[in-house]
Amino acid sequence: MPRAARLPSRQDFPVHQVRRYLEPGPIVLVSSAYRRQRNIMTMGWHCMMEFAPSLLGCVISSGNHSFELIRKSRECVINLPTAALIDQVVGIGNCSGAEGDKFERFGLTALPAQQVGAPLIGECHASFECRLHDGRLVGKYNYFIFEVVQAHVARTPKNPQTLHYKGNGEFMLAGEVVSRRAKFHREYL
Repeated sequence: MPRAARLPSRQDFPVHQVRRYLEPGPIVLVSSAYRRQRNIMTMGWHCMMEFAPSLLGCVISSGNHSFELIRKSRECVINLPTAALIDQVVGIGNCSGAEGDKFERFGLTALPAQQVGAPLIGECHASFECRLHDGRLVGKYNYFIFEVVQAHVARTPKNPQTLHYKGNGEFMLAGEVVSRRAKFHREYL
């Protein structure tokens, strides 16, 4: 049996900052469109909810310009940027789409989607076209449950360096990939 790791020294931590340790996954750029408007927003509050159908839940503030575009169109694209886009990710998150077209402002390429009206972001490693699957929690919690209806992923790199927000203006980059595949039961892979 392996020897237990040394226990770390701990201190109390402000409850309102636990997100610095528990953010659910990589930062994404959400593109949306409704009628003649389109937008991009930076988002970190999302989680996978189901494998098949592929369901994704996320919080979109009602004060965000994208909220109404997504609520009315009932669709969006979840785009996965890499570390190479960190300045665009921060810039997009620190301005409003009401101030102008963020695709133009940040030099990003809007590509047509196959299943939804919102554009893909060409510079992102992956783009997941989504339709609203369940909107019952939108009015109470601003919580959207989307079904991914089409996925597009770059062939390389296999393990892109993604951004993970720690709060306080700090990001952590996805690190080394460690496999324990041989230890998993087949049904859990």
